[in-house]
Order: sequence, then structure tokens, then C-alpha cells
Amino acid sequence: MHPNNSHHTMASLDELKVSIGNITLSPAISRHSPVQMNRNSSSEELTKSKSSASSNEKGTSDLLAWDPLFGGLSLDSSSASLTSSSSARPTTPLSVGTIVPPPRPASRPKLTSGKLSGINEIPRPFSPPVTSNTSPPPAAPLARAESSSSISSSASLSAANTPTVGVSRGPSPVSLGNQDTLPVAVALTESVNAYFKGADPTKCIVKITGDMTISFPSGIIKVFTSNPSPAVLCFRVKNISRLEQILPNAQLVFSDPSQCDSNTKDFWMNMQAVTVYLKKLSEQNPAASYYNVDVLKYQVSSNGIQSTPLNLATYWKCSAGTTDLRVDYKYNPEAMVIPSVLSNIQVMVPVDGGVTNMQSLPPAIWNAEQMKAFWKLSGVSEKSENGGSGTLRAKFDLSEGPSKPTTLAVQFLSEGSTLSGVDIELVGTGYRLSLVKKRFATGRYLADC
Repeated sequence: MHPNNSHHTMASLDELKVSIGNITLSPAISRHSPVQMNRNSSSEELTKSKSSASSNEKGTSDLLAWDPLFGGLSLDSSSASLTSSSSARPTTPLSVGTIVPPPRPASRPKLTSGKLSGINEIPRPFSPPVTSNTSPPPAAPLARAESSSSISSSASLSAANTPTVGVSRGPSPVSLGNQDTLPVAVALTESVNAYFKGADPTKCIVKITGDMTISFPSGIIKVFTSNPSPAVLCFRVKNISRLEQILPNAQLVFSDPSQCDSNTKDFWMNMQAVTVYLKKLSEQNPAASYYNVDVLKYQVSSNGIQSTPLNLATYWKCSAGTTDLRVDYKYNPEAMVIPSVLSNIQVMVPVDGGVTNMQSLPPAIWNAEQMKAFWKLSGVSEKSENGGSGTLRAKFDLSEGPSKPTTLAVQFLSEGSTLSGVDIELVGTGYRLSLVKKRFATGRYLADC
């Protein structure tokens, strides 16, 4: 560490901790660092920004408090684009007119009139209101083989920006015809946010969040509106022992707080509210083939660097004429219930000082306009060379040096599994799961020297 930056680094790290706000994130301590290396002479500068969440907001959940540590981080490049953004989509209702409580499944115990809640559930609305005081008109009979679609696979690279609700596009194997059960699809998406400081595992800050989305084919709206009492959609979330919080959509989802099973939890939906909301979406987007509704959000317990799928450590050596950069990474299967391949790995590093030439191994792309270096890796797993461990190196020739060490950003995703191991199954009759899609991806995944 450069001696001139020591005081600034400690102050910056303190500000980083303050900026996280109410999310109780103390750096977890690990006795063994998964990445062992010797530090070259280097200097460091911690990039800071303010958290977008207000620290005075009452009732704000730790679950939703993870805001970008460094504000809007643009990772665009003319040769390599790393930007993740959420698409503009309709929002989930806060209130849906005057709604009569939905019929409760016969297998559920009778609940009191008090608040229905789950594990450490906290009363925070999902998004701005969509109101409707009109009764849905009768619909024509559903065509025998009306096609529909389910959850799109073209999701944003950053799961932290996963939209709450909306309309998706693309082909799907789901079809809605003259059947006894109605098809629904489910997506479980998790976002891992991490901040690494040098090679010290005790300074690694981690937060993992997730959400569950149910996709309804458009044809199901006709079934709901033509039936004053449609079958109640009930589902069971399994393997929840690693979850710290569960936040159901209070306007659409009910649960029984008396459930005592520590590894599962049952929920059922307010079908009248769901019907009104889906009809509202169909009026806004009549050509859509299906509609996504975010029904649950949750927070996964973490244990510092041991909970990160890809461990990072960075080193800078800056002089007036050149800057040497080294990034060590290591695949960490212990962070996953089922070890899976990390794909589409992208690393972005800003370098100032007037870079005139770059030499890198493996080859990187230098964007002179943005003054950033980009690496792309196809995938990393236990079967990769050296068990998924590797190093990125670059040397930059400067005309206006020395450079100042900056914060690098990493993105990756993994399809087919989640970090928490959470799963879902439908309970009761009337519906069938046509698809369960699981994935996890990076939110803000940052590293300093």
C-alpha cells in the first residue's frame, strides 16, 4: 500500500461502511484466505458514492437496502459492453380497489385477523400502486390450444436490477388449452453483491438477495375473469434454512406465521387481487403472451468471502511512466449448494494517467475514450485449469502518469441453480408448474487493492 494513501484509505473504508446504511453488514472474518499471494508495492484509492436509499426511511427492509456501493457504474465499451439495466415495465399494485379476502385453502389452519407474515417479514410495498374499482367484464371461452409464453431467458446480466414485474417476450413450450390444470412458470433469481479489499478476507463485504417471479400465460386471464372463485394458487418454498428474511408481496400473497417447519414455508395467493392486476396488465399490453409478477423477495445469509462464488484480489504498481496491474481470481465452489459454471465473466478496470499503450495477458481490450481495460472470460468452474484459479495482468505505458489505483468491477452469471439452494413446488390442485428457472448473477461485484 502506498504510504501517502494510508490515511485516505482508512477514511474511505469507514465511509463505505456508513454508506451501506441499515443493512447490517459487518465484514465477516475468515481465518483462511482462499487466495494466497504476496503484495507488490502498490497504492490504493477507494472509490466512493452515496447510497441511494434514505437512512431515515421507516420500515425499510435490510433485504432491499443494498444499493450500489459506488452509484451508477457504467461498464459500456464499444468492444465489450458490461452495462446492466432494468427495462421499463408495469409495476405491481399497492392497492387493487376494494378486495375481499381470498378463499383460504381447506388444508390451511384458520388464521386470526392480524397481519399475515413469514420469516422476519417486513411491511414494505413492492412498487407504486395500480388501482382499479371496476369489475372485469365476462370473457369469451378460451381457445382449445391458445399458445402462451413463460419467463424470458434474456434477463439482465445484473440480477440486482431484475424488474419487479412485467411483460416478457420470446417463444415458450407452455400452452394453455382445455385442461384440468392451468400452467404457471416460476423464476428464482439471486444477486450476489460483494466488495473485496486487497487480499484480506476479513475486509470482504457480501450481501445476497433473491426474488421469486410467477409467470402467468395471457390466456389464464379469461379463465380467472369468467370464474368468480378460481382455484387458489398455493405454493411451498423449500430449503429456506439459509434465508435470513422473506418478504412476500403483501397485496397478492398470504402465509401462515404459525408454521414451524424451519426448512419450508407455504404461501397462497389472493386470487381476486391477482385477477384484477393481471387484467390491468392485459389492458396495458394486450398483445403480450404472458405476464410476470414478483411474489417474493428474500435475503440469504452470508459468511464473508466464503460466500462469494469468485474470490478476487487486485494489485497496483504505479510510477510516472508505467502502471502494472494484477488481478487474481479463484473459483469458490463452497459458496454454492451445487457448484456450477460461472459464465460470461467480464472484468472492467479504469486506468488514468494518459495510457498510450497496453500489454496484457490474457489479451484485454483497451477503450481509449472511456480509459478502461476490459477482459472477457468464457467460463470458470472446478474443471477449469488450476481448479478455476487464474491471473489477469496488464502493463500500461503513460504520458501523464502516475495513475491512481481504481475500483474494478466484475460481472458473471450462472444458469440452472441458485446460491441458496431454495426451491419451489405447487401445493394442491388446479395448477401445474410448466417451468422452474433458476439463476444467480452479480449485482455490484467490486474490488480495490
